Amino acid sequence: MGMGTSTNPVAAARRLGSFGRVGTALALVLFLAACAHKDDLTDNTEPADKLYNEGLVALEAGKRADAVKKFDDVDRLHPYSQLSKNAVLMQTYVQFQRGAYTDAIQSGQRFVTLYPSSPDAAYAQYLIAESYYAQIPDVSRDQARTASALAAYGVLIEKYPTSPYAEDGRKKVLSVRDQLAGKEMDIGRFYLRKHQYLAAINRFKVVVSQYQTTRHVEEALARLVECYYAMGVVNEAKTAAAVLGHNFPDSQWYKDSYDLLQKGGYEPSEDSSSWISKSLTNVKIF
Repeated sequence: MGMGTSTNPVAAARRLGSFGRVGTALALVLFLAACAHKDDLTDNTEPADKLYNEGLVALEAGKRADAVKKFDDVDRLHPYSQLSKNAVLMQTYVQFQRGAYTDAIQSGQRFVTLYPSSPDAAYAQYLIAESYYAQIPDVSRDQARTASALAAYGVLIEKYPTSPYAEDGRKKVLSVRDQLAGKEMDIGRFYLRKHQYLAAINRFKVVVSQYQTTRHVEEALARLVECYYAMGVVNEAKTAAAVLGHNFPDSQWYKDSYDLLQKGGYEPSEDSSSWISKSLTNVKIF
């Protein structure tokens, strides 16, 4: 068609406005960029550009299921056309928008596998991560999808650190890590109520060691004081209280921990050889 278009269709689409319109704008740019690459047909198969255009029309009309089918037809019937690559990306976007997250993840992973050097690979990886993120359950349930979201955002940030999606990925990582820490706290409290102190300590230890930047670390340290004190491991209880007081001096958790030690005639005192002290400097944050 000879029409000038951006070499970065995702970036061009992002400039047009809200996230909800990015997919349509992206599809239009991709379509214009590939019009010159029509398939040479020797049968009655519909041309790739016709199928792709029908997908755009369906998407614009809000018929997302129909749009996905048309984009799938492009990819399936014309696997070697330029539009096939674009269609896979559009499938990922539309599946995400319609809440078909498993399908979005599958098509997104297919895109980044087939086209790892594509300028749009970062966007596909972002949609994979967002699809996992959208499925995160409350802390009382299994957090496998939460862990998958963390891993997917990690790939986005590490492989595409300067992409326009990396910054949002970094923000989401904080939220995801907080969720995972919350799950550990939930299980730890359960064991603590049952007076199963070693099992509880193992859960609170994960929070202090791996999720120290989350809002849960404050309570985790206080719970460690409680558990160690109940077990008679006073040195660790004093260390946990000292670290808690150093980082959260005005915290009610620290006041409660301090009072607990005082009842036994002890003061918070940090032992630098304790795992509690050492673990606070050995955490990798994306």
